[in-house]
Amino acid sequence: MTSSDLTALPADAKSRAAARVGSSLDSADLAPGAAGGLRVGFACAEFNGGITDRMLVGALDALDAAGCALESTVVAWVPGAFELPLVARAMAASGRVDAVVALGAVIRGDTGHYDFVAGECAAGLQRVQLDSGMPVVFGVLTTDTVDQALVRSLPDETNKGAEAARTALETVAVLRGLETLPGSGRVGFTMGGR
Repeated sequence: MTSSDLTALPADAKSRAAARVGSSLDSADLAPGAAGGLRVGFACAEFNGGITDRMLVGALDALDAAGCALESTVVAWVPGAFELPLVARAMAASGRVDAVVALGAVIRGDTGHYDFVAGECAAGLQRVQLDSGMPVVFGVLTTDTVDQALVRSLPDETNKGAEAARTALETVAVLRGLETLPGSGRVGFTMGGR
């Protein structure tokens, strides 16, 4: 996954890193077939809903291809991208999902709404992710034109909704892999007293 061939991860980068460190986690190698038990929640924006719908179809197709049980998938529709963080937070707190994917499209127009909506949506989703410790994937297109949004939501391998769903599955796999690293029952650190 890259925005340019010039920025692509070299084919041997992961194996080179793994050879130099004590533990290396690659979501592609973790628990093949484990996606079957994962529960994904989708927070979907109705504004520019035709784009959101195309991304959701791609996302659900990606989950299905990965072996996820779609009957445990939750889809919640909200008026627009600005409301996505609130619903993502409720999903993360519900205990009903293992990851949340926010889908929508913010398309630059003639007013300054784009900068406020896109930036606050991204910041809010990041906050939910960090506060909850659950993957909350930013599957919100931020484009200059409708045509750009249409291209990024085509029903093919470039569909950004499908990419967001795969990102959620891979992030859950890495987090679960971190939980099983030898030598410590806990990854991370705490601030303050012991």
